[in-house]
Amino acid sequence: MRFSAPSRLGVTLAASAALLASTMGLAQAADTGEPPSTTVPIDLSDGRLMSYVVNLKVANPGQTRLAERAVENAGGVVVQSWPQIGVVVAHSSRADFLADLPTGKGSPIESAGPTRTAEVSEGTPGLEDETAPGDRGAAPYKRQIRVNGFDAGDVTSAANATEAREGGLWNLDMIHAYEAHEISEGSSGVLVGVLDSGIDAAHPDLAPQVDAATSVGCTAAGRPDTSPEAWAATTSGHGTHVAGTIAAARNGAGVVGVAPNVRMASVKVVNEDGYIYPEYAICGFVWAADHGMDVTNNSYYVDPFEFWCGDQPLQAPAMEAVRRAVEYATGRGVVHAAAAGNSAYDLANKTTNASSPNDGTAVERQINSTCKDIPTELDGVVTVSALGQDGNKAGFSNFGAGVIDVSAPGARILSTWPGGRYATASGTSMASPHVAGVLALLKSAHPDAGPDELIALLEQQADDTDCPAGVALCVGDAQDNGFYGEGIVNALDAVTAGARD
Repeated sequence: MRFSAPSRLGVTLAASAALLASTMGLAQAADTGEPPSTTVPIDLSDGRLMSYVVNLKVANPGQTRLAERAVENAGGVVVQSWPQIGVVVAHSSRADFLADLPTGKGSPIESAGPTRTAEVSEGTPGLEDETAPGDRGAAPYKRQIRVNGFDAGDVTSAANATEAREGGLWNLDMIHAYEAHEISEGSSGVLVGVLDSGIDAAHPDLAPQVDAATSVGCTAAGRPDTSPEAWAATTSGHGTHVAGTIAAARNGAGVVGVAPNVRMASVKVVNEDGYIYPEYAICGFVWAADHGMDVTNNSYYVDPFEFWCGDQPLQAPAMEAVRRAVEYATGRGVVHAAAAGNSAYDLANKTTNASSPNDGTAVERQINSTCKDIPTELDGVVTVSALGQDGNKAGFSNFGAGVIDVSAPGARILSTWPGGRYATASGTSMASPHVAGVLALLKSAHPDAGPDELIALLEQQADDTDCPAGVALCVGDAQDNGFYGEGIVNALDAVTAGARD
């Protein structure tokens, strides 16, 4: 990552800090006696095309139009506006863009900040002279999505898939999904948004389940694109694998999902370099809210920071924008499941981090309780830890007392793969879709239930699990601890316990 000269960096940081603090105040780690998080410089010098979010004080169309004019007057280009949540996504190559945005009394703007440390690689949609991918500098390196490694040796052809696989998955046994299927396989009226890298809708186990009419791609700088190629799986099989765990069809071959009768929308929020930037996630959540989705699955963290820090003026605005999108979707009746992360990190006791930013040069930094893994640590999101076949927390899984809500299988999970194939994969990415599937079963059984009620049912019906003997890090009791949360999700109880008359 290229850093700007000290004078320019100082101006940028000061301007952004003033903009944020003037209207909303930074989250203060000092309030809890913690040290502040380490500042991560971001090069916002002239000539670097950067992406920004601009957060409004009031979410409505009129204030959005005023903010759009302010963006243009400051030398930016409006890429996408979300008046529903009071967020504008903008591009600018001007070093003074943030400093020139109006603040204070009479301004519609509450806060603004960059969404990445790398230059925009996808161009600015709508501007022909800036749309060629890579002409402003591609992402510094290509990476695989964080799933603790797909094992290419486990990818098999559809011709080798047998009924035994559909009926003998250990992970479905663990959460009592086969027993649940004898009662209900979910309702086709329930729609799950798979916010991920796209779904192979031609896969024989997924073709009946994917709802093309509600699918969308969000990786064109955060602007929604409903063309099939925009939401299809391309270089990554991650989204296809996740989708199979949620709702692969019961068709006598291949695998079967937790809720095989529900529908899924492919909401592509992962670009071809494997990044999930804030503007992509914002697009995904708002789209889910406005297109009738009941559940979303989120097997990722928002890049480029594994932990976005609320006491940092160049990180807090993007975190706030994603928070607004999640809150909006929740308010529209969408319940969210999310992976806890694969760093074996205690999310309840944050100290240091050395993995961010991951779209440039990572730095060793101090972090604190204002620093969040998003979306999984946002309010209203079900945080899911991963288990191995022995029922113990998987070694890679993040944990944390009061942070983990529930747990689910996440090690060597067999599921669908692009090209009509199947693969095993491990990660909290694989645990979260089990929970999304159970939430879909709960929504099927309780169609009038809102997100809070569904989460309460999910937790009430989870199987209480004790901490492993002698493991001091697993804080809490069998009803709620740092490894399992409220327990292992139970699909059978989801379709039976507390069912309404």
